[in-house]
Amino acid sequence: MGAQIEILPETGSTNGDLAARLHSGERLAEGFWLIADRQSAGRGRQGREWFDGSGNFMGSTAVHVGEGDPPAPSLAFVAGIAVWEAVSHRIPDPSRLVLKWPNDLMLDGAKLAGILLEGVGDAVVVGIGVNLARAPELPDRRTMALSALGPAPDRDGFAATLSTIFAEACARWRQYGLEPTLSRWQSVAHPVGTPLTVHEPGAEPVQGAYAGLAPDGALRLRLPDGAIRVVHAGDVFA
Repeated sequence: MGAQIEILPETGSTNGDLAARLHSGERLAEGFWLIADRQSAGRGRQGREWFDGSGNFMGSTAVHVGEGDPPAPSLAFVAGIAVWEAVSHRIPDPSRLVLKWPNDLMLDGAKLAGILLEGVGDAVVVGIGVNLARAPELPDRRTMALSALGPAPDRDGFAATLSTIFAEACARWRQYGLEPTLSRWQSVAHPVGTPLTVHEPGAEPVQGAYAGLAPDGALRLRLPDGAIRVVHAGDVFA
């Protein structure tokens, strides 16, 4: 995975652009990243809008999932680890950074970065947004940018760091399987026992405590009566 970075002054969505290239038959080499200075149609999970983010990192890459690779959805954990490590190099106290299931990076309890996976044939487009310079205003959660701690990191330098770390994390995911990736993710995630509210699609919110991950990466939620609920998809609020 040798990194190759293409930068666009403006686009609708880097995820959308990469997906369109893959649909057209273009074989994108792993290690290729498409990064935008501005996005006019950026998306988050559940189809939410994500602001254009001028000065922030907004980029996407494609991973071709082959026979013998761990399940494609587990690339969210690979990306989460890579984002945590890339950001941790740029703050004085990395313990302030916490990964929140399934794919957010929190700084002092506020959302700093998000990840969006989209499948295209045998490939997974991994989109990552990191608030380097500015944080969007969201109605349902606090947000934060690294600029709140000091000068905003250089976007291009951050991109180079992230692409290298992501390639290394992806190689470990392939070589050693899912278990070490989940173990690493949990080591920098919200601690076991953290109170969580989970909004599963089409269901009422459920409150409980984080009880670790299932072997496939699903969230284990300990309910007030002590029962364990396994959550495969949903929004999580800590």
